[in-house]
Amino acid sequence: MGVAATDSLRSVWGLSAPLLEGPVWVQRDAALWFVDIKSKKIHRFDPANGDKRSWDAPGQVGFVLPAAGGGFVAGLQHGLFRFDERDGSFSELARPEPDQPGNRLNDATVDPAGRLWFGSMDDGEIAKSGAIYRLAADRSCIASTPLCSITNGPAVSPDGRTLYHVDTLHGLIHACAIADDGSLSDCREFVRIPSSEGYPDGPTVDAEGCLWVGMYGGWSAKRFAPSGELLETVRFPVSAITKLAFGGPDLKTIYATTANKHLSAEAREREPQAGDLFTFEVSVPGVAGHEVSVGL
Repeated sequence: MGVAATDSLRSVWGLSAPLLEGPVWVQRDAALWFVDIKSKKIHRFDPANGDKRSWDAPGQVGFVLPAAGGGFVAGLQHGLFRFDERDGSFSELARPEPDQPGNRLNDATVDPAGRLWFGSMDDGEIAKSGAIYRLAADRSCIASTPLCSITNGPAVSPDGRTLYHVDTLHGLIHACAIADDGSLSDCREFVRIPSSEGYPDGPTVDAEGCLWVGMYGGWSAKRFAPSGELLETVRFPVSAITKLAFGGPDLKTIYATTANKHLSAEAREREPQAGDLFTFEVSVPGVAGHEVSVGL
């Protein structure tokens, strides 16, 4: 295992945001989309010309992912919504947890079959009330994992057969087999990370099937082999890395969202770039993303 000091690591958008999350490279417009959960914002960054755009959301927004046919699916605090970037409108799709008003949606991914997988969590980050869900064709939301306080991910392997999901507070990353019908089985502990190294946050996969994980409070991102072996650690000048996404024409540019909500005023002076959007280059590309097509 090596600790990488990459010269290409840099901040590309100085947002100084409380909680950036959910970066996703949207191929149809060659831009990175991501959210600021606590500021209720959706952001778009175009690396070709440096264009930066932002939209207000009607609540805390945990993710935004491209939908087949145009527009996006957004995970707001209490449900899934269609988001139209042309006019900034939101229209409700589903409410997975009407009996959990203290929860919010947090992170998500789309598998090769076009299925949306997303997580919920206790907004207070204490109660064991969050789970990973799958949006079904009839717009029902199927709970697929045991409950935990803070879910992150999920991420899906390149072949669409393995789902990784994170129990952040317990430092656990789980791996489950995905059946053709979307059900999960054979769930196992993939990696356990001691709290002294930070807390595993959002995961994503590369073309070799390796899992990249942002470390909240760990000043780093880690890359794990499909076997669970730690292959690489990339150090950051900020302590909370929330999630990574591959982008660019060759998918060899990693974008990383970060946060500063956990920092005191004095700590923010020591981490002036906390809450920014970062980027760095890698040799192994990511996997082309998919659009949500099931349940729309």
